[in-house]
Amino acid sequence: MKRIYVATCLFGLEKLLGAEIEALGYKRLDTMDGRISFEGDESAVARANVNLRFAERVFILIGKFPASSFTELFDNTKNLPWEEFIGRNDAFPVKGHAIKSTLFSLPDCQSIVKKAVVSRLGEKYGIKWFSEDGVKLQIEFFIFKDIAHLMIDTSGVALHKRGYRPASGAAPLRETLAAAVAATSRPREDVLLWDPFCGSGTIAIEAAMMMNNHAPGLGRSFAAEDFTDKSIWNDARTEAQDNIIKSDFEAWGSDIDTEVLEIARENARRAKVSGSIRFFEADARKLVRPDRRGTIVCNPPYGERLMEISEVEKLYKEIGEVFRATSPWQVYVLTSHEGFEKLYGKRADKIRKLYNGMIPCNLYQYFINQKNGKKDR
Repeated sequence: MKRIYVATCLFGLEKLLGAEIEALGYKRLDTMDGRISFEGDESAVARANVNLRFAERVFILIGKFPASSFTELFDNTKNLPWEEFIGRNDAFPVKGHAIKSTLFSLPDCQSIVKKAVVSRLGEKYGIKWFSEDGVKLQIEFFIFKDIAHLMIDTSGVALHKRGYRPASGAAPLRETLAAAVAATSRPREDVLLWDPFCGSGTIAIEAAMMMNNHAPGLGRSFAAEDFTDKSIWNDARTEAQDNIIKSDFEAWGSDIDTEVLEIARENARRAKVSGSIRFFEADARKLVRPDRRGTIVCNPPYGERLMEISEVEKLYKEIGEVFRATSPWQVYVLTSHEGFEKLYGKRADKIRKLYNGMIPCNLYQYFINQKNGKKDR
């Protein structure tokens, strides 16, 4: 049976997410800021949750309809087949959000959706009161330009929480964003990836997982395991385990904080990629390029949660001199500081707009060899 699913992501990751959805063999239906809908069979819920690196959550789309009034929202929500998913004892809390819509009061929308689902299920099961002490199915509504999308969350805990990072540094980079930064740098087996501000190791770990084809969701559980066929989850994990390869890819992660380096090593061990990464203490301002092909990929402090702005600006000037001297290496730097290029001392060859949580950032990409003006490959 074909179903429609919705995968959400951080703004800026839609292209990467769409590509990996198609790589899993599913048909992409629609793309908008922060979400992609696609068609798949029943097993897609398990394969998507286990394998998607750039998604935050995966939802089952129950229905989509116009909703410019509370009457429309109630009636159209009630017409959806909720009994196909929610049992008479199951819990079904409601949450959601509305953007550019007539219905903007979230508490009111939440109440209307809940009443409509209760009314539908009450008629189907012949009961007036629901204990809601069974399996939890989180209902989520998304109303955009007066079109309501009613969904059930299948992920539970957000997908960026892979399970390998119970502890992290003071300003952790979300795993999905780290994966996107790593993917943009085009990691290759014959090119060293070096993160000289590695913190808890997220960029290096995500790159190594990518290169070893290690599915990001192999080490965790998902909400939909409680209300879908157990066999599809076993099959998805078996498939993902069989797809793991042993790559010759190598990453380095360095930092001046010895305590956070030990956290990074533990994270890599939990992620099962410690054999691909070397962590060591080093000052990024004194980085010396080894005689081999390589790429610098990093997320240095940018004054939001670590260091004062004046300290950050001094740091950017110093690493600009050091990183430019690594040419013909490529350099990828993620920061929210709008004056980065001037401080770094060189205009980026390409800039990509991304978000670190709610913080807008730019990924500054330097891939033109400063010695011969050509791209380093």
